[in-house]
Amino acid sequence: MHLEQILADIIGGNLVVILIALFIIFSILLGVRIVPQSEKHVVERFGRLRSVLGPGINFIVPFLDRVRHKVSILERQLPTASQDAITKDNVLVQVETSVFYRILEPEKTVYRIRDVDAAIATTVTGIVRAQIGLMELDEVQSNRSILISQIQNSVEDAVDDWGIEVTRAEILDVNLDQATRDAMLQQLNAERERRAQVTRAEGSKRSVELSADAELYAAEQVAKARRIAADAEAYATEVVAQAIATHGIEAAQYQVALKQVEALAAVGAGEGKQTILLPANAMEAFGDAFKMLKGGK
Repeated sequence: MHLEQILADIIGGNLVVILIALFIIFSILLGVRIVPQSEKHVVERFGRLRSVLGPGINFIVPFLDRVRHKVSILERQLPTASQDAITKDNVLVQVETSVFYRILEPEKTVYRIRDVDAAIATTVTGIVRAQIGLMELDEVQSNRSILISQIQNSVEDAVDDWGIEVTRAEILDVNLDQATRDAMLQQLNAERERRAQVTRAEGSKRSVELSADAELYAAEQVAKARRIAADAEAYATEVVAQAIATHGIEAAQYQVALKQVEALAAVGAGEGKQTILLPANAMEAFGDAFKMLKGGK
């Protein structure tokens, strides 16, 4: 009987030790929290925010603290959204947008907003409509990068209280209704025709200018040739006048005789003119010319 009592006491004592050991191990397991690199954990104590656990090994008070929210801090992309907007010049456009964001302060995200994706999507829709309403259609088409920057800055200011960082905002496409597309196509065709007419007019103008330049050049060349001939004739006249002034009447007679010889030589060189009629004093002129030529030599 005493032996059984001793064994029961031993077993009972060991059981208490085992239970205490199990309680300590369980407490340690509850107090140690390993957080992955891509997450942050929000800890509550009796329903109130206690702390935010970052990546790595963290310690909390067992049975008092509880990990209430596990929040991913990876960058997220909202589903592509499409919304209608009216430009400053009253053109209806359909804008497709996409937003990327990540959570920086999970305590703000979990306690200040219920559905963060829906809240961001609604905010983006309102901002896109407001920004496009300040721009004309041509500005929306040509200054898309500026519009994207304005939308991103406005969204960042709006979601700052939610502990969120908007990393990127993209306008994927700007669509127009069919009537507006047809009107823009007509305008584009008219602009192309105008440019073609301007090009043809400039070509015609250039052709006229080139023709005028060619005619002017030809006139200048003719005038230049006439001026050279006139200069040559004046020079020859000057030489003859100087010879007459130096040698007297003999120089003049020499020139006259030389011209007579050249004229008769030209008449005799013609085809079909084997018979030449000469004036009565022609032979005298030849004789005088030959005498002068001989004397000149």
